[in-house]
This record gives sequence, C-alpha cells and structure tokens, in this order.
Amino acid sequence: MPKLKTHKGTAKRIKRTSTGKLLRRRAFGTHNLAKKSKSRKRAISTSASVKGSIAKNVKRAMGV
Repeated sequence: MPKLKTHKGTAKRIKRTSTGKLLRRRAFGTHNLAKKSKSRKRAISTSASVKGSIAKNVKRAMGV
C-alpha cells in the first residue's frame, strides 16, 4: 500500500505533543472581542485537545 500524503491544512492547525495527544486552537477568538468577557477570552486563548473518533480521522490526515 502506498504512503498517505499529509493533509497540510490539518498539519498547520493541529500540533502533536510528545505523549501523542493532539492540540488545537479554539474558535471565536479573533474579532468582536469587546462584547466577550475576560474569562471567556482567557478560555478561548487556551488550546483544546482533539478526542474520540475525530482524533482518529485527524491522525490519519496528519500521517501519524
């Protein structure tokens, strides 16, 4: 079976940690920030992990 190509759009957005977890950015943190509370903006700025069946699909797209 041939090698799978890495999906570059996914590779640019998702980082793989040394333990194998997948980290992604959260949405809604780029504009209309005046109406969002400080705690909400702080929560948006942290990274989130990719879990479950979506993680399986992302790993396949990244060639992991």
